[in-house]
Amino acid sequence: MILRSIGRKLSGLLLRRPATLWHDPRYRLPLGGLESTVGIEPRRADFAAWWLTGTKVISPRYVRTPNRIAVHRLARVHTPELLESLGRPEGLANVFGADPADLRTDELMDTIRLACGGTLGATRETLRTGEPALNLLGGFHHAAPGVAGGFCPVNDIAVAIVAMRDRGFTGRVVVLDLDAHPPDGLSACLLQDPRTFIGSLSGSDWGPLPGVDETLLPEGTGDEPYLAALRRLLQRAPRPDLAYVIAGGDVVAGDKMGRLGLTLRGARRRDLMVADWLDDAPQVWLPGGGYSGRSWRVLAGTGMAVATGSLKAIPEDYSPLAARFSGISEGLSQAELGDAGDLTLADVEESLGLRPAGQRLLLGFYTAQGMEVALQQYGIFRHLARLGYRNFRLTFDREGAGERVRLVGTADDLVGEQLLVELILEKRRCLGVPVLYVHWFSLRHPRAHFSERRPRLPGQEVPGLGLALEAGTMLARMAIRLGLGGVVFRPSTYHVAYTSRKGFAFVQPERQGRFEALVRDLAAYPLAQATQLVADGKVFLGDHPYEWEADEMVYWLRESPADAGEVERVKALTHFTVAR
Repeated sequence: MILRSIGRKLSGLLLRRPATLWHDPRYRLPLGGLESTVGIEPRRADFAAWWLTGTKVISPRYVRTPNRIAVHRLARVHTPELLESLGRPEGLANVFGADPADLRTDELMDTIRLACGGTLGATRETLRTGEPALNLLGGFHHAAPGVAGGFCPVNDIAVAIVAMRDRGFTGRVVVLDLDAHPPDGLSACLLQDPRTFIGSLSGSDWGPLPGVDETLLPEGTGDEPYLAALRRLLQRAPRPDLAYVIAGGDVVAGDKMGRLGLTLRGARRRDLMVADWLDDAPQVWLPGGGYSGRSWRVLAGTGMAVATGSLKAIPEDYSPLAARFSGISEGLSQAELGDAGDLTLADVEESLGLRPAGQRLLLGFYTAQGMEVALQQYGIFRHLARLGYRNFRLTFDREGAGERVRLVGTADDLVGEQLLVELILEKRRCLGVPVLYVHWFSLRHPRAHFSERRPRLPGQEVPGLGLALEAGTMLARMAIRLGLGGVVFRPSTYHVAYTSRKGFAFVQPERQGRFEALVRDLAAYPLAQATQLVADGKVFLGDHPYEWEADEMVYWLRESPADAGEVERVKALTHFTVAR
């Protein structure tokens, strides 16, 4: 065993292990509010796939596209009543903590069935080849035969195991549940399978679980005590003929729902320890939970551990969406996006009013057709279609000092065209640098509804689309294409500035320092509550209610001129309190 482990480590340094990667763009859940209300990064699977394939950790020839699981496979594990409930918006809403009116049942279940199909496909392939497999969506360990919950409508692992048993597989199955929460659903689904061992490390006590070797860890458990507990669990576990590993992303410190305190390096060491223990056993790795912006890094790190045995960190400044959009943008020609020619006599005559105006160019470059091509290539139309919209149309006009972009579409349950996206843009200077200035920016999801689960945020008329990160990244690509040095806007509310803080910073260092102090002092509150507290004047700076400062924020495409020392000085001296 020791020699094999040493051999695997050496081979990992010399050769990439041919692990298969199971992924589909539809792994992104078609729910607009998950990111702001729950903390789920809806793009987690995409981000991990782009990193692992873009860095050649996993070769494109080992990437697999799953098929939807058949309903009769689900029925071998789950009751008819549960499966029937998942065909109704109310049933799914309870599982995902969403408003039923926001759900498109078929689209959401399509994602879940694809993930289950990925787990089954990965199981079949690893049993056939002996090579590890990573499915980028799955590990739905809370779903029991007749009960769903905790973002787990059905139990993909139990469904795959029963399918293999039906085909005559009698080997020992080991499930290592390394999510931050206990495997209550797995316990219920696999209780009658004596050839399955379930081992769990978690930070939540949900009472005894029959058939589970469970280790409950204290809140905030860090790397070393966690890894020591994992080592003891592996010593107790039997050698598997087939293994499933739920490599939960919610074990890292700061996760909104996990109670553990691992670092990203600690999570990678966890995966490496398990991979070494499994050695050449057939194995399927799954992401489980993850409720922070770093969850995709845990998942991508799992792929690196399984495929290469690497401890190398993913660079902190790496943005998977920016890298992805950059590659797409480089493949879009000037002729596709905008005006491919030089100024002509006809252009001059149009500007003088001597002939009818031709097509309007946004910012002197983009045509509406070109923008629609970009939106299609960036996957925006695909996401909007999954939210229930179609027949998209883009228009340009002028609005005050800026140029307005409006994207409209139709929905079967709404009358007429619906405004989905509206921007007002201008080229101007900031600190002497030419920038793309955003006067107005609105992302609208008129099919969705506000509720207790998705409260109205200050300034919102309708819920958002969950596309703020994509929109911001596209604006940066536009600025690069136009030869500008950054993107500037004024956040009208705290939550807009908060969701933009990863790339944007306030232009004035003292304002950035106050903002960072505000983020620090409101960290204990959910974002929806924090932004409402600011809007209601219940946040105090000294003895006075703090009034939100809608100053300019900038995303610099070149070196930032900000004074970092001044930011930290102001942050240290500024303290906010909340009225009780």
